Amino acid sequence: MAVVEIEKPRDGVAIIRLNRPEVRNALNTEVRELLAAAIDTLNTDDDIGAIVLTGGDTVFAVGADLSEQAERDVVGAIRAYTHQAFWYSAKPVIAAVNGDAFGGGNEFILQCDFVIAAENARFAQTEVTIGLVPGGGATQRLPRTIGRQNALYALLTGTPLSAADAHRLGYVSEVVEGNAIDRAVELAALIASRPRLAVRQIKEVVRLGLDTSFEAGIALERRGYQLMFGTKDLREGFASVREGRQPKFTGD
Repeated sequence: MAVVEIEKPRDGVAIIRLNRPEVRNALNTEVRELLAAAIDTLNTDDDIGAIVLTGGDTVFAVGADLSEQAERDVVGAIRAYTHQAFWYSAKPVIAAVNGDAFGGGNEFILQCDFVIAAENARFAQTEVTIGLVPGGGATQRLPRTIGRQNALYALLTGTPLSAADAHRLGYVSEVVEGNAIDRAVELAALIASRPRLAVRQIKEVVRLGLDTSFEAGIALERRGYQLMFGTKDLREGFASVREGRQPKFTGD
């Protein structure tokens, strides 16, 4: 049984699923490497336009595998495998969260482009409760997502946020009844049906613009706008509006 699975439930959509239910999807080095490899594979698959990251029906991931972590010294911690593959994915990644997303599990969600959560979902950075500092980006991405004070509340207390509270803070885009995967796949299929060069440019400009000045971000946006005039899909978009029909995008 694979601990990381790839499924293709609809045209243009792939699901990356964590599958270590016996340890509540705890993240060890093998899982982290397989997640990075899965993203690399899907980013080179021309049939895929959007990706869903999910865990089980009752837990997303409880965080790092503590049995692996407990054996490390400082050198081992320096050498520990980490990655930002979801953050740098050229294709949109949607997190579909059922149950608990704690520690490193929540840090992977913070790398995703947006989050669909079931009503039973909870989000927490629990590292402080065992004397650890987050090591997968939470201290930087969480303040950028929910603001400095809300982030410090979560980081310093380790208190879980409910799906409703995460939605109120702007962390979760939608809270759904039942399993979050169905809605995430529906949205991924919608994104996959959009002109893919435009989708890629929008994602890239937003990511880069957040870490630069406003003026530089506007310049990036303007360049992205200009580049689209060299694409066949924009011409098809214009034509479909003029002719009152649905567009047929090819990704060119």
